[in-house]
Amino acid sequence: MHVFVTGGTGHIGPYIISDLIAAGHEVTALARSDKAASELSALGAKARRGDLEDLDGLRAAAAEADGVIHVAHRQDLLPSGGIDAVAAAEVQIMFAYGDALAGTDKPLVVSGSIGSPGWDKLGRPATEEDPALPSGDAYKGTLRVRNIVETTVIGLAERGVRSSVVRIPTIVHSTTDGAGFFPLLSGLAKEKGVMGYPGDGMNVWPAIHAQDLATLFRLALEKGPAGKSWHGIADEGIPFRQIAEAIGSRLGLPAVSIPADVLMLPGYFGFLANLVTLDLPATSHITRQALGWQPTQAGLLEDIDNGTYFPTN
Repeated sequence: MHVFVTGGTGHIGPYIISDLIAAGHEVTALARSDKAASELSALGAKARRGDLEDLDGLRAAAAEADGVIHVAHRQDLLPSGGIDAVAAAEVQIMFAYGDALAGTDKPLVVSGSIGSPGWDKLGRPATEEDPALPSGDAYKGTLRVRNIVETTVIGLAERGVRSSVVRIPTIVHSTTDGAGFFPLLSGLAKEKGVMGYPGDGMNVWPAIHAQDLATLFRLALEKGPAGKSWHGIADEGIPFRQIAEAIGSRLGLPAVSIPADVLMLPGYFGFLANLVTLDLPATSHITRQALGWQPTQAGLLEDIDNGTYFPTN
């Protein structure tokens, strides 16, 4: 299969490209610069120069491919328009893919998020069958506004696209994770001199290793039916306090409770204050059964203990 990939030089992109090539697929990946093109070539992919603003270019790339994996985002819009602008731009990209792939039954696999607010009110772990919750003006500036991207992708199934979404947890860990939420939390701990957790720290976060996530994207591309959401989850729910204690232990810093109020949480966590309080239990049972997917890499706490993030103290 000839696969067009966006986000190939991000955190999970290189794992996806390597996994696809190892499975015998041919990969063309979007490159915004000569440096990105060189990195993609080193992975064994063909670089296609362009960017996410060029919708005509994305339509052409999708039409020429046998399938598309999209894990890139318009991060350049964050400073001026926030996540609302990022989501709005991504919806237009999904429409462009829809135009190119309509009626072909070709696969389109797009990254989604486990972290959309609202699921913590379910009273049970979220499953793949739980739809993306409605977004709108009431949710501007929150992760939930990106739900419109997921519903747009799922809706493309009605146009003859084998579209699906891989929902990604808050923490995707690996040896190459230099800018994810985990490094941000570690950086805060070093800055503050303690590793904080919100309240009693019993709210849970799911996690996955980047290699396992890459394999899931490939399986969704190869055999996932249209209109489905998949859960890229290995650790289904780690109490935030355990994550904080693991970080603190490796850094030689105490893990301490940060009172969950409107002053203390922002005082320690800054722009992460609303995120760290989320309680996001979720399962991946349906994904594992339907796609035959089984995570094989180290779990998050094991990855912390084995020195992946902290090779030296």
